[in-house]
Amino acid sequence: MTASLDLVDFDDVVARFDPVLGIEVHVELSTRTKMFCGCPTGFGAEPNTQVCPVCLGLPGALPVVNRAAVEAAMRIGLALNCSIAPWGRFARKNYFYPDMPKNFQTSQYDEPIAVDGFLDLTLDDGEVVRIGIERAHMEEDTGKSLHVGGADGRIHGADHSLLDYNRAGVPLIEIVTKMIPDTGARAPEVARAYVTALRDLIKSLDVSDVRMDQGSMRADVNLSLSPSGSGVLGTRTETKNVNSLRSVERAVRHEMSRQAGVLDAGGEIVQETRHFDESTGHTRAGRRKETSEDYRYFPEPDLVPIAPSAEWVEELRGTLPELPWERRRRIQDDWGISDEEIRDLVNAGALELVEATVAAGAPSGEARSWWVSYLAQQANTRSVELADLAITPAQVARVIALIAEGELTNKLARQVVDGVLDGEGEPDEVVASRGLKVVSDEGALVAAVDAALAEQPDVAEKIRGGKVQAAGAIVGAVMKATKGQADAKRVRELIIERVGA
Repeated sequence: MTASLDLVDFDDVVARFDPVLGIEVHVELSTRTKMFCGCPTGFGAEPNTQVCPVCLGLPGALPVVNRAAVEAAMRIGLALNCSIAPWGRFARKNYFYPDMPKNFQTSQYDEPIAVDGFLDLTLDDGEVVRIGIERAHMEEDTGKSLHVGGADGRIHGADHSLLDYNRAGVPLIEIVTKMIPDTGARAPEVARAYVTALRDLIKSLDVSDVRMDQGSMRADVNLSLSPSGSGVLGTRTETKNVNSLRSVERAVRHEMSRQAGVLDAGGEIVQETRHFDESTGHTRAGRRKETSEDYRYFPEPDLVPIAPSAEWVEELRGTLPELPWERRRRIQDDWGISDEEIRDLVNAGALELVEATVAAGAPSGEARSWWVSYLAQQANTRSVELADLAITPAQVARVIALIAEGELTNKLARQVVDGVLDGEGEPDEVVASRGLKVVSDEGALVAAVDAALAEQPDVAEKIRGGKVQAAGAIVGAVMKATKGQADAKRVRELIIERVGA
């Protein structure tokens, strides 16, 4: 039924239905060790090399809470304007699945570490939307299953499955919003803006790398539709583990159109988990959604309660950094740039890079220009993120300084940047090895100008007769002769002087 279902046009959906959102975000913490044992948490290690009796759930192994993870959870809660619970326990969330060898997940159920907060979003047009935070609680991640032989990488149709328990037990924080109504046609935009703001906030706290592409931040999007103005909540679906900001927006948009199609066809929305397909932009059914009773929660008997003192909470509150939106406003004021310009820097992933380049001594205008133009082009050509380019802000600042000192032209500077990106060394080393320094010997420039004028006497005569724009041909000849290493402005001045125009 789902495969052949007609999707309803998005504008038609929002004309007849009110979407209601709820978003759950899982964040892997970047602690050195796991939540309840001393195993390392490094990403990309050989399968099943970061495991021990505790995270493998072997008989007799007892867990111990990671203090650094608890502190990270409280700092996240404080940054989200939550209240920190003075006392709470862990619980066992029971279910059978091969990626959790204990057959239960240690989590927090009815006693989360942080509750009742909010996060304010500023949308592109300046509208501010407040997202209520229901809770942020601590738990452990599961292992990773690799299903081999199926068409889509899922267990259905697979020949066999491989299990990697390195991720089992990695500290997780789950952040759950309150119901988000009244977003209308902006629901997809609001969903993306929320996950974006949350990612930026957590990154600023330095408690996670929030790499959605590596699974260290994952969003579950709950959505339901209600007939416009009815106030009656519809049945929700939960699209699991959406792993990019763009996909969050696309998943909400598609699920709104799909659910409207089901309702228009006389069907009923099933409360279920769904999976987002990056290639099609569609969601597909997973499993019927369990309720809390299905997990048979009960207090974890092997862990003592968490009881942070008021003094500890206030000490952590004092460690909170300048929040991302406050920092952006300060930078915008310092650099004198518009809302659109700061938004473009953020969307390009360039703000931190430009800020670091300015801190290394470059003017903000030149730093912005390099990162959002030539370096962004290079990142696209090399199929890497801007921040992953093999050049540092300090190196970019040095290239900008060489231009300001007259040692490089913009064209030569791009060649220097290429050399740095290709691993040829520091900017000054690339200049020396490639012989890219601007020709500053006046005598050599005069000789090159005279040679070019001699080769094009008709052009020289035009310049002499007042057609100064004809000097461009001679400038080009000199630049070619000097392999682009002459100062074009000075070359033009010498041409005018030599012809006596």
